[in-house]
Amino acid sequence: MIRRLLMVAAIVGSSVVFGAGAALACGTINNPCPPPTEVAAGPGTFDVASLIDAPGGVLLASNAVPNPWPAYRYRLISACQAADDAGNGCQAGLVCEPVDGRVIQYLVAQRQALVQPAEVAVGDAANDAALAAGLTPGSSRSGYLAYREGCVDITELNPAPTPEEVFRYFQQLPLPQLSTVVQPPGGTVLVGLPTIFYTDAPVQQVFTVDIRGFAVVITAVAQGFTWHTGDGGAVVTSDGPGVPYPDQTVTYDYTSGSYTTYLTVTWGGTFTVDGSAPLEVAGTTTTDGPAVQLTAVEARAVLTNPYD
Repeated sequence: MIRRLLMVAAIVGSSVVFGAGAALACGTINNPCPPPTEVAAGPGTFDVASLIDAPGGVLLASNAVPNPWPAYRYRLISACQAADDAGNGCQAGLVCEPVDGRVIQYLVAQRQALVQPAEVAVGDAANDAALAAGLTPGSSRSGYLAYREGCVDITELNPAPTPEEVFRYFQQLPLPQLSTVVQPPGGTVLVGLPTIFYTDAPVQQVFTVDIRGFAVVITAVAQGFTWHTGDGGAVVTSDGPGVPYPDQTVTYDYTSGSYTTYLTVTWGGTFTVDGSAPLEVAGTTTTDGPAVQLTAVEARAVLTNPYD
């Protein structure tokens, strides 16, 4: 099945299949031009390390450097974006022949000359001039110029999301802010009697997000609990959410006074990509729960007449 790639006004490195297709004007109601999408290389563009001609009229693109000193770097952009850049507005594009298991789009390829060592680019006067001007090998010595255009196989340019990429989404998830339950209840606790903390809110959440066309299922798990007692900077930490009396695991002894307590939860997680084996999210994030007001009072013995 052909994966639906993040539609861009440009696409980075891929295998490019140059073939005929039916003309199809974009910019109409039935065929809108894809909006520019800002990707690492810039607005609506992807950088490509190499474009290599292959049998069958296919131009293969890759982000693997073909040799230590490539002569060019490339970028791919949509036909609409290329026309807009030239001040021509959105022009007619081509529909590419679908290929099972591949993602193919009609794209424009541009290339930028890179400085090579003199012993590599023998006889290249422009390269010699760049070296003489003080440019270092590997740096650019020109802007991007038109190279070729056609149907581009961008399958290899859409790798599965990495743990680091998923973590960026993970940090934006609406993770729950877990509330603190206090015993004894009612907002008044006793000096000399340990105050019990726990949370009865869910400590695992599952989210499904779309990352560049991949269905990524993230399972967020509460991995650490920090109970802010409100007593100066005193905190109590635990690996679990605590439990109520009589099996309490998280307690704190207060002196007389008023306090504000809340719970900070550290969330980690795992994720799957299109049903893959789970992987660890590359990092953790935290949420703070709502504040709870407490008053600690001393219990005093009062003599009473049992006969009254």
